Amino acid sequence: MQMIIDAHQHFWQPARGDYGWLKPDLTTLYRDFMPDDLKPVLHRNQVAGTILVQAAPTIAETEFLLRLADETPFVLGVVGWVDFSAPSAAEDIARLAAHSKLVGLRPMIQDIPDDDWMLRADLTPAFEAMIAQDLTFDALVLPRHLPRLRALLSRHPELRTVVDHGAKPNIAAGQFDAWANDTARIADESDAFCKLSGFLTEAAADWTKADLSPYIEHLMAHFGSERLVWGSDWPVLTLAADYDTWRELAESFVRSEPARNAIFFTNALDLYKLPSMV
Repeated sequence: MQMIIDAHQHFWQPARGDYGWLKPDLTTLYRDFMPDDLKPVLHRNQVAGTILVQAAPTIAETEFLLRLADETPFVLGVVGWVDFSAPSAAEDIARLAAHSKLVGLRPMIQDIPDDDWMLRADLTPAFEAMIAQDLTFDALVLPRHLPRLRALLSRHPELRTVVDHGAKPNIAAGQFDAWANDTARIADESDAFCKLSGFLTEAAADWTKADLSPYIEHLMAHFGSERLVWGSDWPVLTLAADYDTWRELAESFVRSEPARNAIFFTNALDLYKLPSMV
């Protein structure tokens, strides 16, 4: 088996208190998830390293994740958070980017009431600072945001971008056409990458491979093996399946060994500007 990078996973400690979405009623997820929980799972799946992604809209959490990354050899990079609308956004981005393991930033766009938020003029300095610091923009968007994301990428063509979780299509409800059109346009009109992650938790509880096939095959057709990046979305993944099941299912859609090596390994190196692991 060739090397694997998991390009999307989380750690959290609910007692830290800044995870607005993480409530006690999410009983499966409302506990600490830390490196010792994930390490044996990675070993079993022969995953060489991960990208650790923010889960709270605070700089304090980003600093917490960077400390974890310093202590955890398998964490290759951190995608953090900054308030893009703050007057200090550019300075905050430059300060955090001085840490060698900060590889990207992710505003939690899916939770922002204003669907046009990403196009606000006052965010331009933050996006320009990301470009200047050579950071990756993780676009945590829903299908309705995709036309806005396309406009943003047209405005900032140098912004290295990845669409998280394929923009979270509503697989459970079978909503496909508008999502497919918008993702195809982003793939065709920009250099954006797309994460092959988060699909099982958008499907019905009794999901089958056939439920996911139209969505994943569509992304394969438009982003190709050159711009798809696999991630687990662990531990959110555990609401729908275990880690091994999702890895094996995702691999089943990849038709060649070179494509598998790209989607599961080398594309993550390119997306996040990671040092070669070979």
